[in-house]
Amino acid sequence: MKILVLNGPNLNMLGIREPEHYGKETYSDLENKIKAHCNGKCEVEIKQTNHEGVLVEYIQNAYFEGVDGIVINPAAYTHTSVAILDAVKSVMIPTIEIHISDVSSREDFRQTSYIRQACIKTISGKGTDGYLLAIDDIINHIREEKI
Repeated sequence: MKILVLNGPNLNMLGIREPEHYGKETYSDLENKIKAHCNGKCEVEIKQTNHEGVLVEYIQNAYFEGVDGIVINPAAYTHTSVAILDAVKSVMIPTIEIHISDVSSREDFRQTSYIRQACIKTISGKGTDGYLLAIDDIINHIREEKI
């Protein structure tokens, strides 16, 4: 089973940017945590970009590369990107939206998620452990679909 973990803008700044919202773990710490969690469970590829079009290309390429599930933290693009929503809809790969902070308790503009309507689930406010929950949930979802 192949899982793609995608991270949007500014997530490369984890540990530096607003640690009161995002914690003190670095992006490298996050990558290592995800890889350790997936060891023996599934194949995982982790990507980060600050560019919307690159995220769209990663999602589209996932279709051609046989990816079984996507975990995505679109970051600020959550609230602005119809292009990312359309990309997820296009590939029809089960996708879970993840947010490190509890976006429901933050600024008004963060209450809108375009991508959510194409996702099977949203996990928010669990810190970086939310990624691990999302990976487990996507694996279970894929297994149930194959039954």
